[in-house]
Parts: sequence; structure tokens; C-alpha cells
Amino acid sequence: MNLSSLSASSHALAPYGWDEEWADAFAPYAAQGLVPGRVVRVDRGLCDLATPDGVIRADTEYVVPRDPMKVVCTGDWAAVDPEGARPRYVRTLLPRRTAFVRSTSSKRSEGQILAANVDHAVVAVSLAVELDLARIERFLALAWESGAQPVVVLTKADLVPDAVTRAYLVQDVETTAPGVPVVTVSAQDGEGLDVLAAVVSGGTSVLLGQSGAGKSTLANALLGEDVMDVQATRDVDGKGRHTTTTRNLLLLPGGGVLIDTPGLRGVGLWDAGTGVGQVFSEIQDLAENCRFHDCAHESEPGCAVLDAIEAGELPQRRLDSYRKLLRENQYIVAKTDARVRAELRKDWKRKGAIGKAAMEAKRGRMR
Repeated sequence: MNLSSLSASSHALAPYGWDEEWADAFAPYAAQGLVPGRVVRVDRGLCDLATPDGVIRADTEYVVPRDPMKVVCTGDWAAVDPEGARPRYVRTLLPRRTAFVRSTSSKRSEGQILAANVDHAVVAVSLAVELDLARIERFLALAWESGAQPVVVLTKADLVPDAVTRAYLVQDVETTAPGVPVVTVSAQDGEGLDVLAAVVSGGTSVLLGQSGAGKSTLANALLGEDVMDVQATRDVDGKGRHTTTTRNLLLLPGGGVLIDTPGLRGVGLWDAGTGVGQVFSEIQDLAENCRFHDCAHESEPGCAVLDAIEAGELPQRRLDSYRKLLRENQYIVAKTDARVRAELRKDWKRKGAIGKAAMEAKRGRMR
């Protein structure tokens, strides 16, 4: 059977997200006798793929690149040896539509792909602990940069029974996430699950968050069965424990697929300048009204951003976080971009000169 001739809606892989565009991209490989597959799990040089023959295990030896950004990842679409080949190999990956990438914690600061071809990046945040708004902003910057639509899910809502307190927490997150849906859920009593299920029913969603954010419990609730291991929340600090150790792609009963991920301790930016701008869109909008087009929003006259802070329209915390993420992203990009390195050196020299002049002026006044 010619797999490329099958309509996308009737294809065996349609529940996994197969569509006409993927069929067109795969056509040259179908002509070679290869079959399509979606990576549902990667494990030390091997991977499990959903194919028209069912879920199979294949070797990734032929797609081991030097570039860590091109390794096989959960969510990838691949061309695989046909049924009967022993062993079966992944021969190539189809070009990704989106990719959620973070910087590794290694000194080389390489990019690490957490999930490929995702439509929604669901950021799980526990209401059982104090909100870390800066961390939410980091997740959202990477989510926007990936090309996916971010969604913030506030989990464990049953642990905040006071409606007024909960409303303030939701408001804080909504202010931190302009343009992003914020859904409050409780897997314990089912609150908000119908809303979230409707969001993730279309396309592929990746579930992200820190250890203890309730991701595995949330995944089980969406799946309608206990597929992911869950450990109890600690009474001492309200935190759960790290349970998920691999990235798994799972079919949702209401349609769509979910990629569950291990808890992320570090969320380093990786060339996410556009994503940072999207997270802090209100600052970028204000900056268009600054007197100087290259305003740094520090002490320049006619700075619309500083005026908004003074008027109480923009929290100082937002500007501080914006600056921090911009600096971090510049530093990451500068490692591979000579032009950005030169701009950074120029900026350091400028600030050094300003500091030196201020120090000399201070000494002059003290004499």
C-alpha cells in the first residue's frame, strides 16, 4: 500500500497528528519504501515510534548528528525501515515545525530539545507553594520562542480553598503572562479539567514545570487512567517529588497527544530573544513611546517605561525581570555570534566609562 496516497484523516497515524503537510513532506521517503513514525520515547540510542504497524522500537544510529539540536527527540516525525527489517532503523527526521529548547547546565551551554512539533506548551505551576513569577516568565519565553502557544495551568487549586486568595494568585499570574490563557485546575476534585482537556484536544501539547508541580497527576487526569507514577505531596512544604524520568508521548482519549516531561530544575534560555519580547510585550509597547529609539530604560529623559513605573502602571519587578532575561539571552547568543559579542563588549565599555566618570565626580565633591 502506498502510504502517501492515504488521506490524512483516515491514516493510521492521524490520532498522533499526521496531516496533509506531513504526508507531503514524507512523500519522497514513501517512494523509497520507508514508513512514517512519530517518536513517542527515546532511550539511549533507541526509540519507540508509533507507526502504521503499531508501536515499534528502532535504532537511531543513522541519525546521530554532531549538532545536539538535531538529535532524535520525543515528538519528532521520522522515516523508518519497513516492517520485516531486522533491526529497524530511523533513517531520517522530517523538518520540525516547532521545537521547545532550553540551554543545558553544562559549561558549553548547548541547546537541549525537550519536545518537537508541539502546538501547546502547558506550563504547570503549583498553587501549593509560593509563586515564582520570574520562573514562570522563563518558561513562557521558551514557550513563545518554540513556536507553540503557551498555556499556564495552576495546579493543586484544592489546596487554596480561600476564593479571595486564589483570585489574587490568578491575577498575579495573568499579569505575568500577557496573552496567555491561565487555567486553574484541581486533579483532586476535577475543577478546570474540562477546560484544559478542550485546549489540548487539538494537536500536540507538551507538559512542563518544576518537580512537584503536579504534572504526572495532571497527565493521569487528562488520560483518564493512572499511566504516570505519582508520589504524595510532602506535608512539610507542600511539594511533590520528582517521578517522571523520561519524555513520553501519550494519546489523549478526547483527541490530541500529550508529551509529559521530567521536572525541570534549570530553565536556561536558548536564543529566545523573540520569546522574551513576547512575555514582556507591555514593556516593548511602552518603549515605542520613549524619546530615544535605543532607550535602555535606566535614566534617560522621556523614557515611557520609567514613566509607567512611576505612575504605578508597570511593576518594577517586571522591568527587572525583563532586563535579567535579556542579559542572559544576550550572553548565550554571544557565545556563537561575533556581532553580539562585539555589541556586548561595547556596552560593557560604555557602562564602565559611566561608572568611572561617576566615581571621579564623587571624589571631586569629597575634596
